[in-house]
Amino acid sequence: MQKVKVDYSKYLKETFRVMKESGLLLTSVNKEGKINVMTIGWGTIGIIWGMPMFLVLVRPSRFTYSFIEETGDFTVNVPSERLREAVSFCGSVSGRDYDKFKEKNLTPLPGKGVKSPMIAECIFHYECKVLHRNDIIPARVPENVSGEFYPQGDYHRIFFGRIISTFSDNKVKIE
Repeated sequence: MQKVKVDYSKYLKETFRVMKESGLLLTSVNKEGKINVMTIGWGTIGIIWGMPMFLVLVRPSRFTYSFIEETGDFTVNVPSERLREAVSFCGSVSGRDYDKFKEKNLTPLPGKGVKSPMIAECIFHYECKVLHRNDIIPARVPENVSGEFYPQGDYHRIFFGRIISTFSDNKVKIE
């Protein structure tokens, strides 16, 4: 399906709903050109420094982490309901052990403004270039949050991705 450029704010409500209900698919590429996809359920979109940003949280232990660090970009892809099983799979196995694109018949589309690919089967795509990163400071995380989300101490890095372009299917149907 042909992808058309749209305003980043066009599908915010749908993006947040899908992120909360099943997750979004974040893609990245390393300097050798190997691609990976992971599921994200945490993130936000806002205006920082006068620019639209997609903030994503990635743990240093994740295969994707070093890819983003190496190339400084990523895409966030909004899947339709029919990709729910693929989203679940991509969030439960590591790209170190599986080619998730191949396993779930996902098609990488070359990014238009970033090195990381989009996923053809998804309905909406954010292309992001990392402008800043912050590490979660363990001492400043409330104890109940640390206990629930960081029992092994694997705290996230927050990547501030400037949204440089957004694309959707020609005829988006949000399910």
